[in-house]
Amino acid sequence: MKKSSIILIVIIAVAIAMILVIYTDSSTYSTFAEAKEKQTELYVVGVLNKEKELHYNPVEDANHFSFFMYDNDSTECQVVFKGAKPQDIERSEQIVLTGKMDGEVFHASKILMKCPSKYNEDEVEVIETAATPQTAMQSY
Repeated sequence: MKKSSIILIVIIAVAIAMILVIYTDSSTYSTFAEAKEKQTELYVVGVLNKEKELHYNPVEDANHFSFFMYDNDSTECQVVFKGAKPQDIERSEQIVLTGKMDGEVFHASKILMKCPSKYNEDEVEVIETAATPQTAMQSY
């Protein structure tokens, strides 16, 4: 077999491997119902339920924040985040959570908020919050 044929086969194999890695790593937004079915870490997008109280008491536990959120199917679910309350979450227009369901509660490991910019009305500010390192390693 010629060297050029071997090199071509290796290049094709690497390209196929890269496509498979990209395809399996790509994620789409899910709903709370899908998160409950799959029991794996997913992205859930939705809006904060501003009618219900946000629970964060830094004196009691500075790494426990919980709130209620509606997903894109208008399903409401309680969300628990093992970290500090993100600044200006009340102003958020949209929230993207990374995490998984545990019973009826969604445990978020990361929160990404899209808030209106305080400088320009037409722009959207994106704020990302992740769980603290020591709590991120704890299992759900």
